[in-house]
Amino acid sequence: MTKVQQAVEDLLSVIRQTEEYTEYRCQLEKLKMQPELHRQVDAFRSENFELQSLTPEDQLLQKTEQFEEKYRVLRENPLVMDFLEAELAFCRMMQETHLKITEGLQFE
Repeated sequence: MTKVQQAVEDLLSVIRQTEEYTEYRCQLEKLKMQPELHRQVDAFRSENFELQSLTPEDQLLQKTEQFEEKYRVLRENPLVMDFLEAELAFCRMMQETHLKITEGLQFE
């Protein structure tokens, strides 16, 4: 194993021990215990990604309002909110980590 591969393994081990990751995994397991709700959350996440990445700017406000209304009830579910908050915290941690690595390597 190369030094880089070992460092990646070490980083993975540290990430798996973070509060953000453990909370995300805990909330995901709770969500998976309700398959239909899990399916609805996956649909929400998929549609949210498409909305953010594919919607023309001149349609964004209207599409966002429609999206929010469509998923209002789902987002009021405490289990869903706990999962989405945990997922967001974990994603932010990973984005910060990636950014620090990229900046540290002066990669453009």
